[in-house]
Amino acid sequence: MNTMTTPAIPTPTAAAPASARNTRLSAADWAQVALDVIAEQGVSAVAVEPLARRLGVTKGSFYWHFPSRDALLQAALERWEDVEQEQVFGSLEEVPDPRERLRVLFQLVGHETKPHAIYSELLKALDHPAVQPVVERVSQRRLDYLTASFRQAGLVRSEAQHRARLTYAAYVGFLQLRPQQPKMTHEEFDEYLEHVINTLIPG
Repeated sequence: MNTMTTPAIPTPTAAAPASARNTRLSAADWAQVALDVIAEQGVSAVAVEPLARRLGVTKGSFYWHFPSRDALLQAALERWEDVEQEQVFGSLEEVPDPRERLRVLFQLVGHETKPHAIYSELLKALDHPAVQPVVERVSQRRLDYLTASFRQAGLVRSEAQHRARLTYAAYVGFLQLRPQQPKMTHEEFDEYLEHVINTLIPG
């Protein structure tokens, strides 16, 4: 007598436990959302519970990657430093002419938004022991790059150093003044940026 085997009914896949979902977030994900919060609300707004809510996870995901809020802040600052170095300066390596490289740099930096906000907020938090050394390193790297570029564009060392300081002072000053001034249209800002380029880059 033939017997028929009843096919097994597939068992629905169980949902991944919350702890598994939480650990799928990487340390880089947490560092990036911390940078987003810094850009929007400042360094003091970086806190574990609000970031967890923003990411839609529990605090367990955070403690899987970081022992403390300070460790997260340090990771966020290091991520900003590394990404800023790679995205800004790394993208200019293939521009051989130093004057054109400076022009591209000014245009690239001028049309960024979030990096400006992050840097502005970090400048407000220089009394924080984790913020100050990172800002100092980034600022010095930018000044060194500008000085080298102006040297390659034909200025002697002292003039290149002065021009680099002037350029950086104009950048930081513009960031500080922008919240207090009427918002510029795209056309107005492009005209301003072109004026800066023509003023600061040697002819």
